[in-house]
Amino acid sequence: MQVLVTREELVARVEALGHEAILCELIRVEPLGDEPVDASAYDWLVVTSRNGADELGRRGVTANRIAAIGPATADALRAQGLRVDLVAATHTQEGLREELPEGTILLAAAEGARRDVLGGDFLPLYRTIELRPTVPDADVALIMSGSAARALAAAGGSMPIVAIGPQTAAEARAAGLEVAGVADIHDLDGLVEALRSVP
Repeated sequence: MQVLVTREELVARVEALGHEAILCELIRVEPLGDEPVDASAYDWLVVTSRNGADELGRRGVTANRIAAIGPATADALRAQGLRVDLVAATHTQEGLREELPEGTILLAAAEGARRDVLGGDFLPLYRTIELRPTVPDADVALIMSGSAARALAAAGGSMPIVAIGPQTAAEARAAGLEVAGVADIHDLDGLVEALRSVP
């Protein structure tokens, strides 16, 4: 099976399953600043993506406690030398809200991130640029964000997709894509595991 992937670190995982991985970049991240992030006035700094973790590491951050939406984000924060105080068991904003103790929240995320769930202040760290590549033929695509789903659809990609989570799946359907599977665990391992169930 030919599998379109949007990140290089997925290539070896897909090939280990016996599939052909085809790398196609659908989005690019553009930083929105260089100044250090001071979240010391908040009880919690909430980070909802690996890109956000990388940006915080690049810019430098002061925070009382840091919450990560899932293990991939937590790993990225730790790789930047940052301490992670809470990792949501359910890797969604709703799951994070259920586990987050009371306190003031600063959500540091992408410019267009959902802000309706956690109910805190918002700091946009980066914007996501949707690219319009020539989409190669593939049997299925592994999609890790709503922006990647929209970019795939806009570039003419019509293969079914496997989504990293329910929010991404919903955005893919809204863009007109067929969803063949959704990861139960919303990280790279879960995404690859969901690929196994695609006929």
